[in-house]
Amino acid sequence: MKKKELEMELQKVRPFVRPRADLEQYPTSATIAAEMVFTAYARGDIEGRTVLDLGCGTGVLSVGAALMGATRVIGVELDEGALAIARDNALAAGVEIELMKGDVGCFQGRVDTVLQNPPFGSQNRNADRPFLDKAMAVADVVYSLHMSETIGFLAQYASERGFVIEFQKRFKFDIPHTFAFHRKSRKSFDVSFLCFRRCGEPL
Repeated sequence: MKKKELEMELQKVRPFVRPRADLEQYPTSATIAAEMVFTAYARGDIEGRTVLDLGCGTGVLSVGAALMGATRVIGVELDEGALAIARDNALAAGVEIELMKGDVGCFQGRVDTVLQNPPFGSQNRNADRPFLDKAMAVADVVYSLHMSETIGFLAQYASERGFVIEFQKRFKFDIPHTFAFHRKSRKSFDVSFLCFRRCGEPL
C-alpha cells in the first residue's frame, strides 16, 4: 500500500465523540498518522512486527500499523468511549487490534515497536514522560510525536535511557476549537515526529 492510499484509508477512521481535556484528546490527522506509520514501515519497523500504541485514542495509528502488515497490534487507552470507537474503526478497516483499557502502566511484556502520539503536556506538564518511560522499557524502537521545542530535552532524556534520536521530522499540528477554554477557532503547533532507537544501556 502506498502512503497516499494509507492516508485515504485513515481518513475513514472516526475521531473522538466526546474528547476529554484532561487526557488531551486531540485527533491525529490522517496526513500526520499516515506519515508516521509509513515512515516506520519504510524503516522496517512495522511489517511482521509486534506494534504497541500507547494512548491509542480511537485507533488511527493502530489501524495504520495493521494495514501496513504488523503481525500483532496492541492499543492501550484509558478512555472507554475512545476504545469503543477504536473497536468499530478496526472492524470497519477489516483489521485485528488487541485493545486494552488502562493507563500506560497496565501493559506488561515486550514488543518490537512502539508507535504513539502522547499528550503534549499543555494541560498536565510532562504528561508525555510516562508514555516515553513505558515505551523505552518495552521496545528498542519508539516512534513518537512531541512538541518541537522539547527536542533538546528529549535527546538528553533518551540518552540517559540508552536511546538516541535516529530520525526527526517536523509538522504543523492543527487543533480545532474543541473545549470551552479554547479561545480561537483553530490553533497550530510545531510538533516533531521522532524515532528513538536503543543504542546501549541506561546511564
